[in-house]
Amino acid sequence: MEDLKIINRLFSEEISERYLSYALSTITSRSLPDVRDGLKPVHRRLIYAMRQLKLNPNSNFKKSARVVGDVMGKFHPHGDAAIYDAMVRMAQEFSLKYPLVDGQGNFGNIDGDNAAAMRYTEAKLTEFAELLIKDIDSNTVDFKETYDGEDNEPVVLPSAIPNLLANGSHGIAVGMATSIPPHNLSELFDACLHLLKFPDATDKKIISFVKGPDLPTGGIIIESEDSIYQTYKSGKGSFRVRSKWNVEKLKNGKWQIIISEIPYQIIKSKLIEKIDNLVEDKKIPLISEILDESAENIRIVIQPKNREVSPELLMENLFKLTDLEAKVHLNLNYLDKKNIPGVRSLKIALIDWLEHRKEILERKSNFRLNKITDRLEVIDGQIIVYLNLDRVIEIIRQEDDPKEVLIKEFKLSEIQANSILDMRLRSLRKLEEIELKKEKNNLLSEQETLLKILSDEGVKKNVLIDEIKEIKNSLKNKINRKTTFEAAPKIEITDNEYIEEEPITIILSGQNWIRSQKGHVELNSEFKLREGDIIKKVIYAKTNDKIIFFSENGFFYSILGNKLPSGRGFGEPLSKFFDLDNNEKIVNIFNYFEGEVAIASSDGLGFKIKTNKIIAATRSGKKVFNLNENQKAKALTLCDNEYLAVTGSNRKLLIFKLSELPELNKGKGVILQRYRDGYLEDIKSISKSEGLYWKLSGGRQRTEKDILPWVGKRGGVGKLVPNGFPRPPKFD
Repeated sequence: MEDLKIINRLFSEEISERYLSYALSTITSRSLPDVRDGLKPVHRRLIYAMRQLKLNPNSNFKKSARVVGDVMGKFHPHGDAAIYDAMVRMAQEFSLKYPLVDGQGNFGNIDGDNAAAMRYTEAKLTEFAELLIKDIDSNTVDFKETYDGEDNEPVVLPSAIPNLLANGSHGIAVGMATSIPPHNLSELFDACLHLLKFPDATDKKIISFVKGPDLPTGGIIIESEDSIYQTYKSGKGSFRVRSKWNVEKLKNGKWQIIISEIPYQIIKSKLIEKIDNLVEDKKIPLISEILDESAENIRIVIQPKNREVSPELLMENLFKLTDLEAKVHLNLNYLDKKNIPGVRSLKIALIDWLEHRKEILERKSNFRLNKITDRLEVIDGQIIVYLNLDRVIEIIRQEDDPKEVLIKEFKLSEIQANSILDMRLRSLRKLEEIELKKEKNNLLSEQETLLKILSDEGVKKNVLIDEIKEIKNSLKNKINRKTTFEAAPKIEITDNEYIEEEPITIILSGQNWIRSQKGHVELNSEFKLREGDIIKKVIYAKTNDKIIFFSENGFFYSILGNKLPSGRGFGEPLSKFFDLDNNEKIVNIFNYFEGEVAIASSDGLGFKIKTNKIIAATRSGKKVFNLNENQKAKALTLCDNEYLAVTGSNRKLLIFKLSELPELNKGKGVILQRYRDGYLEDIKSISKSEGLYWKLSGGRQRTEKDILPWVGKRGGVGKLVPNGFPRPPKFD
């Protein structure tokens, strides 16, 4: 047994090195595409294997299982399912703008249904895939050994089209990802032609050719030109894409909406299910029915409940609530020719592809040049035959080693001598001599052209320009733009725009449970409560009202009335809707209105705030009251009268004009009432004419019409309320 060699290393170093090796392998050999051909290894191997199987666009189809078997056995040592999934996507017209595989059979659909098993489907290459692999036999790209060393595979494909941007790519590596949507090939070609003529062209000029993504499912991009420019210049950003729709007129003034295109990578069946659920939940009550009448083309029918509703407003609401509007992300992260990953701009990506095409042209020219040199050598030898026909025949007939004699007598190379000896008798016609001289002249002319290409950068650019123009012209009927552009709409949709308006009664319990009941229930009704719980507040509202909650920690929370749990049960805890802190209690709730409210803390501080400043956009709420240590928000009142009444636990009442209370957007506020012993109990906005009333036991009330004895300046101590008033005094 051989001696073992033990190397002492830190465990962390060994793990780091191995993880880095794994990460680099994932980045370079699996997840990120190469800018030169826009492919990942599995896609490249599929195309190369299909070429070896002679599955050209004009050939017959072969079973997909045969293709997958060849790829897995020769090039790609991974599972057949992963290889077939990659192949299926290459055949889907709704996934790739320019499919690389021509599929026969069920290759899945836009509803999200899977493809049939590989034994049932057949495939061959498309003309776009043929452009990717064009000239591969002309020593245009390097080859490497396959994983088992038994064969060779291309490191990259020649790629006569900028496939990275034309078909896009998606992948998640280790620590990085790529997301490139498809683009229009005609626009990419135009940008490349301009770059060849003007290498120093600005990003803005290049982006003027490439308007934005051109998605296989169409749709409408509603991003501004400046936003698109910034996205392409940085290589990162997103594009808002909307479904294409129109209004279809029916009899008797009726109409319905027809959706003919949906955003990229949105599953149609799930989209329709989402809209259907929103209709059932009355989130979009003005839709009566949604139908899927799609066949080869998408046709989703949306029928309104009545013809009075605005189609534009209805669609804006659908765009807001569903994936009829979606974001298509751009993260232009790819591997360059040195296999280095990075996020680049659109201009750099096109330049990198053009550099690849320049290298392909040089290698192809050198390959052809070598072939011409070899052929000219053979032709020169064969022409000698015609000039010395009788002597050549004599040597071949009489000499024991005619090859050596021919080489010595006519100063031929071994290749020339072999070609002469391989000639057939019928090739010795005079006509053949003329054809050889004609071929030689043509080859010499081509040789001169190739030498100019290799020595002159200007000629090289002109050849690339001609190649691109030729390809663009050959594809002109197959590369039309499908995705269009529109300005972002100016219609504003509020949260309650399409919520069916119904009266509800909202019940908040002392233990922070909330529920609503249909209709306006009598406030003195007995509401069902959990054991040990009490009613905190009951208000009347409507399903499309925004309900505002004010908590003892100084936070405001908001929710639409239709989102509150309904029924005659206990309801649900508020913590399900808001991020309340440690059983944070609710001080007050009210229906949102345009105006002001006054808020107060337990230590007698407070201020006014406009209601449009307290709307909370998230479940975490919006904090506006900065409370002193160990203090709580204690009260809230609507500022709908002239005076503010403040009462404390010491039974002292102070009334002052609301105009003395400052309006703030956030803060601690000012002193409302001073206390030696005690704390603020309640506040209420009152009028001089109506006076104020108090809650008494047994549901009774006591009204005090004359408020003058308690009127003073803000910040005073106040005066005791008369005997018979509740302790502590709470306003109704």
